[in-house]
Amino acid sequence: MPYEVQIALRYLLIRRRQAFVSVISFVSALGVAVGVMALIVALALMTGLQGELRDRLLGSQAHIYVTKPGGIVDYAADVEQLRGVPRVVGAAPMVLGKALASSGGLNEFITVKGVDPVLEPGVTDLGAAMRRGAVADLETGDEGLRGIIIGDTLSQRLGVFVGDTLTLLTPQGTLSPMGMLPRPVPFRVVGTFSLGLFEVDSSWGFVTLPVAERLFGRTEPEFIQLKVDDLWAAPEVAQAVTSRLGLLYVTQDWTEMNRSLFSALWMERLALGIAIGLIMIVAALQIIASLILLVMEKSPDIGILKTMGASSRSITLIFMLQGLIIGIAGTVVGATGGVALATVLDRYRLIRVPMDVYQIEHVPFVVEPLSLALVVTIAIGVCFLATIYPSRQASRLDPVEALRYG
Repeated sequence: MPYEVQIALRYLLIRRRQAFVSVISFVSALGVAVGVMALIVALALMTGLQGELRDRLLGSQAHIYVTKPGGIVDYAADVEQLRGVPRVVGAAPMVLGKALASSGGLNEFITVKGVDPVLEPGVTDLGAAMRRGAVADLETGDEGLRGIIIGDTLSQRLGVFVGDTLTLLTPQGTLSPMGMLPRPVPFRVVGTFSLGLFEVDSSWGFVTLPVAERLFGRTEPEFIQLKVDDLWAAPEVAQAVTSRLGLLYVTQDWTEMNRSLFSALWMERLALGIAIGLIMIVAALQIIASLILLVMEKSPDIGILKTMGASSRSITLIFMLQGLIIGIAGTVVGATGGVALATVLDRYRLIRVPMDVYQIEHVPFVVEPLSLALVVTIAIGVCFLATIYPSRQASRLDPVEALRYG
């Protein structure tokens, strides 16, 4: 082992005459550990939150929406054509509209989505999200009633379950001498779903495409939904759709639709990282203070080492190594503690949040290897920079003055 490393470890591990310097070194390492741990947990929180919201949004939405001014006349032909676009793995038509759902004196405004029961599970997670019933049951309304699938939360709010009846009231109705009168349409609840997104589970209902067209006075679907094999390729696929089908077809991908949400989350992540990163700056300043005090305490030792032939480079290396050991020890402890804490918080879902506010019921924590490596590298880099000034001051110490006044 090089003698510089031996001396650096000796200064750190052996009790000194001035215990105050040892305390500052310990506090410096503790500050680095706390800063690294806090930063890892904060980044894991924001990464998990972004990923969870993205997954749940894309579970209830398509990756790309395709529409055409004047309506999509022959959606079956367009669906087949769109399936031929590279990276497209699913296509399905849809109709959207608003309605007032009523049952037993309880009312809720909902979004009604008309879908093709066969094609819809290929573009959204509706099929896997069914809690009771199946998407195919939309085609089998009994007693002359049309079938509807509603979210679990909406089902509880209205007090209706599979087999019960609810009515939908839309602006389209019957023409009368008094004008257009809305006409309530009865539906049989044939299933309930839970997509994990509160906004969808509490205010969405699914019916068949022909029923939605009659309900909202449409003659053709408004959109064709697309699912791609890589969600990050959605913008490129959207451009390819326009190129293949012509400029009359307008596309919008999920990144455009949710840009404001994910931009806000990214800014929060950045601000949180900067704020917590200041903890590591404070720890670095403590390392500087610790090394400066150590240089003052060890002035006679430095003088003796120089008279024995130690070079200024060796003196600099001794104190740099001591600061690096403090930084690396704090970083390792903090990284280990941060990963462990994030894992426990995520596995046991310890942080619960109001679902009607945050759309999710608990805060997920996801530690990305790249983020972890970046935090560890930055922490060690900051600690290294903190050692430069005290180490250079130690190397410039005059051995005669150090021995005379030490």
